[in-house]
Amino acid sequence: MTDLPRPAIRLGLADNLGQFSLLVLVNAFVGGMVGLERSILPAIAEQDFHLAARSAVLSFIIVFGLVKAVTNYAAGRLSDRFGRKHLLVAGWLFATPVPFMLMWATSWAVVLAANVLLGISQGLTWSTTVIMKIDLVGPRRRGLAMGLNEFAGYIAVAAAALATGYIAASYGLRPAPFYLGVGFVVAGLALSVLLVAETRAHAQHEAAIGLPAETGRAPSQREIFVRTSLTDRNLSAVSQAGLVNNLNDGMAWGLFPVLYAGAGLSLASIGTLAALYPAVWGISQLFTGALSDRWGRKWLIVGGMWIQAAGIAVVVLSREISGFATGSVLLGVGTAMVYPTLLAAIGDVAHPSWRASAVGVYRLWRDLGYAIGAALTGIVADAVGLGAAIWLVAAVTFGSGLLAALRMTETTSPAFGPAAPRLSTRENPPPGAGPSGASA
Repeated sequence: MTDLPRPAIRLGLADNLGQFSLLVLVNAFVGGMVGLERSILPAIAEQDFHLAARSAVLSFIIVFGLVKAVTNYAAGRLSDRFGRKHLLVAGWLFATPVPFMLMWATSWAVVLAANVLLGISQGLTWSTTVIMKIDLVGPRRRGLAMGLNEFAGYIAVAAAALATGYIAASYGLRPAPFYLGVGFVVAGLALSVLLVAETRAHAQHEAAIGLPAETGRAPSQREIFVRTSLTDRNLSAVSQAGLVNNLNDGMAWGLFPVLYAGAGLSLASIGTLAALYPAVWGISQLFTGALSDRWGRKWLIVGGMWIQAAGIAVVVLSREISGFATGSVLLGVGTAMVYPTLLAAIGDVAHPSWRASAVGVYRLWRDLGYAIGAALTGIVADAVGLGAAIWLVAAVTFGSGLLAALRMTETTSPAFGPAAPRLSTRENPPPGAGPSGASA
């Protein structure tokens, strides 16, 4: 009996639309899990556990960010070695206890433990859905693919934040809002086990057909880490922008609800504002990811960081819900310009054979921004006030955009897909040259 021929591997969104659409849906459930906490956990910290200091209230974001960052890095490495689907399923298994721990927590330590598991889950599930979509679409539609991925995730973040705010206003902070999380886990795990297919062969196929060529020995994990973090002009600029983007997101997650409560807004209004920013962010990514394929990555990243800084400034200057909403919209638009474009730029520069590892390094730095932002703004808010902490983040965000403007080159040729690798004499050694290994 002869073996049936395997179906030919094809790269592209149209050729992989079924699996791509399934992964978009799975990532919506991933986003819903983190959205559970977005509008109500600071209120739970203060009302149920009587935590007054800003740094204590923000401790759940610090724990989440640190764990997710390290897991992102491990997910990139492990998906190159063992495949993507196993890690996706494992991520959902780690998420399973989280809604039950949050709804029945008897101490803040239990909430922090739940955020350890949530950070592991998010690192595994979101990282693998990103990597799998990059695998499927090939080099020409990366911006669109990342826009669709992040659209699904952050629309779900917004919807869950909005829903939990309204449920909490009607039925109390616990346990009712967290029933949503049980549904997210069941749906996400079932789809991942039963329907999601492995995509590592697509990355191997892309590498085999020479997009771009890789010569000499493959870089080690240490070399990939150093290149993505420091020495490659584009990869390192992307990594610092990702870190600062999530630094300001961590601040918005933890401090904006406190700022809104101080302005006298109701829990339902706070939930609406907490949902507005990720909703604008999510919807806008339908357009910004695709635009980066045609217009290029660099100036969407730079402009997006500057618009984020403007949005944060508008929020801190405002005293009424209309001003808070305007600032949230600006922050969402700016983040949408940056978020899928950063991931697409990593895909442009990193070779398919080590691209997942580079994505893992980038996501390590990006999600460390949650922890750094929460810790920094909590300390500053306790020491000199809430407004000063928010102004500091606005300044850092503007500076990150300036650094990207000075350091990055364009990584894609508008309307034609990835540009040839940008090589410089020191940051990007030529293929196979010296101890630093293969080309970027």
